[in-house]
Amino acid sequence: MLGLSAVAIAAWPGFSPVEAAPAMRIDDRVRDEFRSQMIMPLALGADSGRRMGATFKVEELASAPERPRIDLVATLTQGDGFERMLRRAGVGSGEAEQIASMVAGAMPLREIAPGTQVDITLGRRAAPDAPRPVDALSFRARFDLQLAVERRESGALALVPRPIAVDATPLRIRGTVGEGIYRSARAAGAPPSAVQQFLRTIGQELNLDRDISATDEFDFILDYKRAATGDIEVGKLQYAAILRDGKPRKQMMRWGREGLFYDAGGVGEQRQGMVAPVPGPISSGFGMRRHPILGYRRMHSGMDFRARSGTPIVAVSDGRVASAGRAGGCGNTVKLSHGGGLETRYCHMSRMAVRSGQSVKRGQVIGYVGSTGLSTGPHLHYEMYRSGRAINPASVKFVTRAQLEGRELANFRASLARWQTVEPGAALADLAPAASASEEPVREIDRLENRQRVN
Repeated sequence: MLGLSAVAIAAWPGFSPVEAAPAMRIDDRVRDEFRSQMIMPLALGADSGRRMGATFKVEELASAPERPRIDLVATLTQGDGFERMLRRAGVGSGEAEQIASMVAGAMPLREIAPGTQVDITLGRRAAPDAPRPVDALSFRARFDLQLAVERRESGALALVPRPIAVDATPLRIRGTVGEGIYRSARAAGAPPSAVQQFLRTIGQELNLDRDISATDEFDFILDYKRAATGDIEVGKLQYAAILRDGKPRKQMMRWGREGLFYDAGGVGEQRQGMVAPVPGPISSGFGMRRHPILGYRRMHSGMDFRARSGTPIVAVSDGRVASAGRAGGCGNTVKLSHGGGLETRYCHMSRMAVRSGQSVKRGQVIGYVGSTGLSTGPHLHYEMYRSGRAINPASVKFVTRAQLEGRELANFRASLARWQTVEPGAALADLAPAASASEEPVREIDRLENRQRVN
C-alpha cells in the first residue's frame, strides 16, 4: 500500500498552464478571404468562392443585350381599363388599343371582373426606342370562356376564343341533422358558403336550437358550376327544406326578380326587426327630459342617435316619403309613411337624399346626419307615430311578408316541383373528359411560374 501510494503521488499531474498556438491576427483582407470560402452566403442568397478579376482581354459592351422575350402577368384592378392595364405592362399604345378593340368585339370590357390576371408574352423589340411587340396574350374572360391573342406568321394579331366546357347541374345536398346541420352538411360535401346561406334562410323561419331535432333531415339546392379546367363556382341557394319523418316541415324557394324566399304556400320570407336609422349609440331616449337649448322640461317624442356629421341615414322599413323639407326646430326633416297608420320622422339632417312622394326600401339612404334646427351638435332625432300620436320607437318592430297569388303562385309551385327532380349529389360526379381534350388542364401554380407580376 505504501509503495502504490508513493507511485500515485509521483504520477500526480501538475497545474501549470499548457502552452497553445498563438492566436492568429485577422484583418479585413484575411476576413474577406475567409468569407469567400464560407457556405453561409449560399444560405442568404449570395455566392461564395473566389472570383478572377477582369484582365486586359475583357472589353466593355457598348450596350447590354436584351432578353429576346419577357413573360409577365398583369392584373386588372378595380376601376382600371383593359387598354390602360396593357400599357402599364409595357405594351405599345397602338397594339394595346388594337387588342382592347379585339377583346371588346368578343365581350363587353366592363364584364371582365376586377382581379382578372392576363398572361402576356412580349417579343424582341425592332429598335432600342420601340416598345416590345405582343407575341401572345391570354386570360380567363368568363367562367366558360378563355380569350387568347396570338401573332400569326404574317405578323398580324388574331383573337382566338377558347370555350371552356361547364357543367351547370345544380348541387343538391341532403342528410340527417345529427350533431348539427353545419357539420353534417359539410361532411356530405356542401361548400361552407352554401351551408351558411341555408342556415340563414331556415333560421328566419325556424328556431335552429328548439325547432330542429337530431333525427330531422336537411335538404337544399344551390347553383353550382364546374369547368373542365377544374374550377368550381358556387352560386346562390335556390331551395332549402327541413324534413321530419320524410315529410317537409318547412320548404323555402327563391323566387321573383328581387330573389326573395317564399315557402311552399307562396308566403314570402319574414323581414322583421327595426333597423337602426344610423350606426350610432342612443344618446337620449323617449320621454320627459330637460331641453338642452330651451332649458325647461318637456316631452322628448323620439330617440336621439349620436353620429358624426355626414353619416348616412337609412329608412327603418319600406315606405313612401310623406314630406321632405325644412320643419322648424327639426331643421331638414324627412317623414316616411309605412302604411297601417305608422309614420317615422328623421330630423336635423345636413342634406336630404329623397323627395316627397318617392317610394323607399328598408335600408335605403334618405339623408345625412347634421345639426340643422334646434340642435347642440350633429345627431339624428328619430320619431315614430301611430295614427298621428307619438310612440316610443323602441317598442315597435316591423314585419313584412309577401303573398303570391293566381298565375304567379301556379308558376311558383311548378318551379318548386321541378327542383324536387334534382338528384342529390349529381353535381359532384366526375366530369366526362371533353372530346377534344388531349392533355390535362394547366395548374395555376404552373401557369404563373417564372412570370413577372405587374400591379
